[in-house]
Amino acid sequence: MSIAQRTAETTWEGSLTAGGGVIRSGSGALDGLDVTWAARTEPGGKTSPEELVGAAHSSCFAMALALLLGKAHTPPDRLNVAATVTLDDVDGVPTIVSSTLRVDGWVPQLDAAGFQKVVDEAAALCPVSRLFTGARISVEATLQPS
Repeated sequence: MSIAQRTAETTWEGSLTAGGGVIRSGSGALDGLDVTWAARTEPGGKTSPEELVGAAHSSCFAMALALLLGKAHTPPDRLNVAATVTLDDVDGVPTIVSSTLRVDGWVPQLDAAGFQKVVDEAAALCPVSRLFTGARISVEATLQPS
């Protein structure tokens, strides 16, 4: 039995460069998000698969880190996790090549070394990080003063 299953779908009309799509999700939270090829390569008010993957990775990592900090009896006051997902040309094929996480944590009970240890454990625990096995994933973490 799975822990969770979620659905999302995109309806696309037209060619890659002239067309576009609209996302719908089972929860409704993503409904109406427009996607285009141009949105993948140029900012412009529409989302992209890379942005959605970044949202998935940053939220998943934040949950994994909060879980481990709680288990260690050092719950965070706040965590800010930003993901930068990179689409690059690999042998002439657009490929998502990396996801870089930037983690800022406000955890008064920990020093920087203790925080980094838990961050490293979260990197191994996060299901989205594990999905990217084979991709370059890096995490830069800073424990912020309380």
